[in-house]
Amino acid sequence: MRIRVLGSAAGGGFPQWNCGCPNCTGLRSGSLRATARRQESVAVSADGRGWFLLNASPEIREQIESFPPLWPRGLRDSPIEGIVLTNGDLDHGLGLLSLRESYPITVYATEAVRRGFTEGNVLYRTLERFDGQVTWKQLALGAKRTLGGDESPLEVTSFAVPGKRPVHLEGRGPASDEDNIGLLIRDNSAHRVVAYVPAAAAWTPTLDRLLASVDAVFFDGTFWSSAELISAGVGTKRAEDMAHLPVGGPMGGLAHLSRLPAARRILIHINNTNPLLRHDGPERAEAIDAGIEIAFDGMEIVL
Repeated sequence: MRIRVLGSAAGGGFPQWNCGCPNCTGLRSGSLRATARRQESVAVSADGRGWFLLNASPEIREQIESFPPLWPRGLRDSPIEGIVLTNGDLDHGLGLLSLRESYPITVYATEAVRRGFTEGNVLYRTLERFDGQVTWKQLALGAKRTLGGDESPLEVTSFAVPGKRPVHLEGRGPASDEDNIGLLIRDNSAHRVVAYVPAAAAWTPTLDRLLASVDAVFFDGTFWSSAELISAGVGTKRAEDMAHLPVGGPMGGLAHLSRLPAARRILIHINNTNPLLRHDGPERAEAIDAGIEIAFDGMEIVL
């Protein structure tokens, strides 16, 4: 199984367009040892020919162009065989609207996420220009689903992860376990499994159980600390208010990840305010010392 990180930042990317925090200002001025990042998305393939995207960021066109295996092989073609959505946040699904140029696409999502994206969304009509332009395939929690055709060695199992409804759907219906999911992607030809959990409000016994036997895990690295936005003066909400478990601290994501036996443990979906972005910062050194990697755009893993 081949995995390519197309984007590693949280919503807004790094630097964020309207942010003058020390990280964004330092990157723009060249005074900060850090690297620009696109919004989170990952490509997965079993054979290097057919690919599946995990989430469709607003920068999907740039991300496709940054990785030649995703380029067309004919006049109207795409090696992208499907897109898997982990929740309905705009930074995870807005890129679907950029794939409107009269080519069929397949989207794997829970029913709650599908409804949230399609119902009452007039922009979705751009993806209904011909019959079959978009095929939705339902992800039922706990059930295995083949990615691609019947002969594909890739299969995905989705599981509920503590989270919340997207901002644009808050107050428009009850919350559901389907609103935010993690993925177990298994390559049955190589007998390898990768877990993908880019957003998690808390660590649960389910995560302990499911991540105990995977070969690699990508996990929510959005905020280092609970009061990160408040301390930076750019927000009023704590990490937990935004459904993200902080990375740092005795009960944070780093502590939990460091106990997992997976060969690769990787933080992704990193917010522009996170000190992990600083190549020479103590927070990054702490993560690396614990054996935890920080995803970057262009990162590749072969399992």
